[in-house]
Amino acid sequence: MSHDVAIVGAGPAGSAAALAARRAGASVLLLDRAEFPRDKPCGDGIAAETLDVLADLGVTAVTDGYRPVERLRLVAPGGIEVARPLPRPAHTVPRKVFDARLVEAARAAGADFERHTVRTIRRDGDSVVLDDRIRARVLIGADGAGSVVRRRLGHPVNPAGHLAIAIRGYAPATGDEQVIRTTRQRWPAYAWSFPLGDGTANVGYGEVLRGTPLTKAYLMERLADLLPGGEPAGLRAHHLPLSTHRPAPARGPVLLAGDALSLINPFTGEGIFYAVLSGALAGTAAAGGPETAARRYAAALRARLGRHLRHSRMASLLTRRPRVVDAAVEAARRDATVFDRMVDLGLADGLFDLRTIGRIAGGLARIAASPS
Repeated sequence: MSHDVAIVGAGPAGSAAALAARRAGASVLLLDRAEFPRDKPCGDGIAAETLDVLADLGVTAVTDGYRPVERLRLVAPGGIEVARPLPRPAHTVPRKVFDARLVEAARAAGADFERHTVRTIRRDGDSVVLDDRIRARVLIGADGAGSVVRRRLGHPVNPAGHLAIAIRGYAPATGDEQVIRTTRQRWPAYAWSFPLGDGTANVGYGEVLRGTPLTKAYLMERLADLLPGGEPAGLRAHHLPLSTHRPAPARGPVLLAGDALSLINPFTGEGIFYAVLSGALAGTAAAGGPETAARRYAAALRARLGRHLRHSRMASLLTRRPRVVDAAVEAARRDATVFDRMVDLGLADGLFDLRTIGRIAGGLARIAASPS
């Protein structure tokens, strides 16, 4: 069995890669160990910029049936709150639905799909061979936080401080706005509630790991403390490899995309936009052939996300102090432009600017001068 491009992992990154490679005329084999639809632990938040990337790939109906969410409420560690309209409406779509729709779109575009668990990867002349039977000119690893392809390239999992863990479930919705509630305890950490529009919400809690494993019971306790209201259904935990510690995006004819490339926003934990965008870039580069795939992909990532990733890393460093987050939320409460900048930085590919930095610095000064 031989294809121009083989893709391991059929989540958002893998399906976007398949769509992009097919649009460029490549033959594509999409592999996943699961049948679709399948559940995937995640916050389920779909930013508008994610839909832009998919629209460029010819996919426009992935959020059908799910009402847009137009407002976001941020609660700072010190209790300061801001609630404003999002710069562009978002959606909350369960990954069981969203991912299956993307796989179906990839298959409709001509990609072959096979349920298969990849165990071995080797080079054989000008091809990459999987499990001694699947041959491709270029391989894309889009197989998530526990990526087999990443391990076969010799890249270890992210170290402490660059890896987060989260637990999510579904509970009755308490409103029609997205809520992110941060906490000083074990900072950086926050809980979220993202309404689906059907009377339920995706709720969860996550924090950055510091080298000590965290139990499901502990994560459930923290979720209940921040979002009381009974135990949610369908609780599942998952790791989030943060973009502050990324491996090389490619080695020879093997590319990494999405979570396998540690493309998780360290500021918010968002990863679907990164997954779809990096998958699309990887698929386009892979379709050009093994001789140029690595170079083209690295250049495309750098051009599209380079400055943003530097800014999001800066944001994660600055916000290691809860008081800075208090100041940022206070600045966003006073200034809608600051709010929009923060949302774009955390959910898409936005950048900091001097105005935003100045407003946050002013908020920090006001907090420092206020009575404790």
